Amino acid sequence: MHHSARKGVAIGFFDGVHLGHRRILSQARAAVTFRNHPLSVLAPEKAPRLIMTFREREAAMRACGVEEVTALDFTPELAAMEPADFARRHLADRTVLCGGNWRFGRGGTGTPALLASLGYETLVAPYAVFKGERISSSRIRSAIEAADLEDANAMLGRPWRTTGRIVSGKGLGRKIGFPTVNLMLDDLQLSLPRGVYAVEALGRRAVANWGVAPTMRENAWTRNTLELHFLDAPPPAMNANPTALEVDFLRFIRPEETFSDVSALKEQIAKDAAAARHAPPPRQPRRPENMV
Repeated sequence: MHHSARKGVAIGFFDGVHLGHRRILSQARAAVTFRNHPLSVLAPEKAPRLIMTFREREAAMRACGVEEVTALDFTPELAAMEPADFARRHLADRTVLCGGNWRFGRGGTGTPALLASLGYETLVAPYAVFKGERISSSRIRSAIEAADLEDANAMLGRPWRTTGRIVSGKGLGRKIGFPTVNLMLDDLQLSLPRGVYAVEALGRRAVANWGVAPTMRENAWTRNTLELHFLDAPPPAMNANPTALEVDFLRFIRPEETFSDVSALKEQIAKDAAAARHAPPPRQPRRPENMV
């Protein structure tokens, strides 16, 4: 199906908007999704930590060429709706694109086959596969939480990105020759391992420490902070004093450590910066294969 022939509505939660999701979204004119994860209502103790905020997810869906995104609040009332009623109310388009494991309606009894029986043209995307297994949001969450950015990014088809709010630091990085931009990752739900990462922000390579900077002892952070040092001159956009930065995570370099003194820390940061510089560049976003 060519871009010009886009039709129908894609439906799913689409956390991460990974290569499998993009097989569905890249063929659709519109999408129906949920603001909150269904498990947050059905079984809160099992609700996953999400890869993306809703705002990030919507932007990524639109980047796939989806023109119209309808976001439903997943409520107990919606969960109790009969599948046919859900389809009648929320799927005005008679062509629906989804994954084979998509379920909807009361007790998850709605299936792609049921949709077809209700008269919808139902296009089921084949699963995207990585290392012999189906790509899923849960695999990507596990990879990020294990600091395996290479696998996570391969399944996403692009670097994992999160947004940080810029906060002022104590000026200690500048004193030791490694000035940093300090970010609070307010929206981060994933349990990102503390440590040093190769990242990119504003199109420039940087080395970043996620943690509390324990070597600074009484000057350490009281909560996890991302300290980002641009390897070359800071991007010109920093002169406009932005309040937030989007950061692409490329590779995990090492766990956070406490050093005996600041000179040992400086020596290690120089090594980390070299490792960050030589990390492979982010892959260009991969084009998902078409539906079959």
